Amino acid sequence: MLRRFRYMVPIVLVAYLLTGVSQVEPDERAVVRRFGQVIDRPGPGLRIGLPWGIDRVDKFKVRTVQLTVGYNPDETADSPGIPAGQFVTGDQNLINLRMVVAYEIDTRDGELENYAAHRDRVDAVLARESEAVASEWTAACTVDEVLSGRAMIARRVTERLPQRIAPHRLGVVVQRVSVEHLAAPDEVKDSFDAVNQAQTGIRTRVNTAEQDAQRRVSEADALRQKLQSEASAYANERETLARADAAAFTARLNTYRTLKATNPDVLSALWREEVSRILVGVKERGRVEVLDDVLGPNGLELNQFLPTRK
Repeated sequence: MLRRFRYMVPIVLVAYLLTGVSQVEPDERAVVRRFGQVIDRPGPGLRIGLPWGIDRVDKFKVRTVQLTVGYNPDETADSPGIPAGQFVTGDQNLINLRMVVAYEIDTRDGELENYAAHRDRVDAVLARESEAVASEWTAACTVDEVLSGRAMIARRVTERLPQRIAPHRLGVVVQRVSVEHLAAPDEVKDSFDAVNQAQTGIRTRVNTAEQDAQRRVSEADALRQKLQSEASAYANERETLARADAAAFTARLNTYRTLKATNPDVLSALWREEVSRILVGVKERGRVEVLDDVLGPNGLELNQFLPTRK
């Protein structure tokens, strides 16, 4: 008996000393306390320290944790009163909201110790503060704004939650918050769905009317530009012709003034030339022969009324 006891003492002693040997996996972080005081934060690998009772090694998986917060239909069926995740809107309506909060352990010095000290209450604090932030937002909005504000709720909670949990020193980092379920209570869900369908129909008709109005405005604008272009081209053409006529008239006027200085009858000559040109054109178009048979046997000769050349 004594011999067996003599062999067991070293075995127990070795086994006790081996409690000071620990393995930190690659996806883990550890905090080592000696008599309650943090002395080390070993990374992945084998660590040899003092045995249990002297050193305490707390190891944590460094991974993203998905925490579901809010409305749970299973709990609602079994719980009297207002269930978790049911919020009151600013216009005194109820909505059911369920969120997913993604967080991970903060591995910075000091924060890892905070997580080791408070890890048992991390989920409860995150759930409570997330619901508090969501409740503040829903209470300031109408039910229609809330039901259409899925992205707004997620962004609001993601922004405010780190500030709300900072005093609790949880040692976690909030990565993101997403809304998994957002709807009116089952008792009034059909009515809300009908209202939403009607509102969707209204928005569809409004969008269709706006698109049609934009199309008509575009067509009218295109027609306006076309008419403006044609009018501008016509105006330029008429202006060019008018300038050409004015230039020709000015040239003939200058010629007349020059010739008049040496020939006082130049105006009569110009008049005969112009009338002759007009009469030739009239005759070529057949507008003189009708009078020729009526006014005389020799036809109508208007040149006889022109002034005599000098």
